[in-house]
Amino acid sequence: MGVVAKRSSMTYFSDGRDHYSHRVRIVLAEKGVSVDIIDVDPKNKPEELAELNPYNSLPTLVDRDLALYETKVMMEYLDERFPHPPLLPVYPVARAQSRLWLHRIEQDWSPKVDVILNSKNKESVAKARKELKESLLAVAPIFTEMPFFMSEEFTIVDCAMAPILWRLEALDIKLPKTKQSKPLLDYMDRLFERESFQESLTEFEKEMRL
Repeated sequence: MGVVAKRSSMTYFSDGRDHYSHRVRIVLAEKGVSVDIIDVDPKNKPEELAELNPYNSLPTLVDRDLALYETKVMMEYLDERFPHPPLLPVYPVARAQSRLWLHRIEQDWSPKVDVILNSKNKESVAKARKELKESLLAVAPIFTEMPFFMSEEFTIVDCAMAPILWRLEALDIKLPKTKQSKPLLDYMDRLFERESFQESLTEFEKEMRL
């Protein structure tokens, strides 16, 4: 890996279609960070990216001489670098719980999104689509308790959930309008109406829910 050249401002190499890239864009917008967002075609990456990131992967966040290439690390770094508004709880127990929820999203839901988007096996796609829909409906009741994901405040967990929920229609997942699903649908509306979320959307993402 080469030496990372120092930059005068923060730069974010982002895939405008990718839900992992999207989650960090939400954090950047929530924090009001001045950042140069470079929309990268994953099939035609700039040579500079390989010099910054040993995996040559997207997304990649560069802040002066620091290059980050794992989204959970990026989100926590931004939360510590720009403390207001806070996106992780102050107290250690609540903070650990938020990290566990984020881990569960990474383990349970994000991989299913990836299968639906990338697998050429129709059976695998159908199975992932069914499991993702059923799993989301199963957690719907938790949103009757609090406005956000197990929290009174908008957090990093919501930043990871919002891109998945925004993509449901594009994933050919239609949530029924029932008493069971209403808390989840209301939660989605709260997320999508946030100014930071609207600011985070790329042109491609805006077209997902016309």
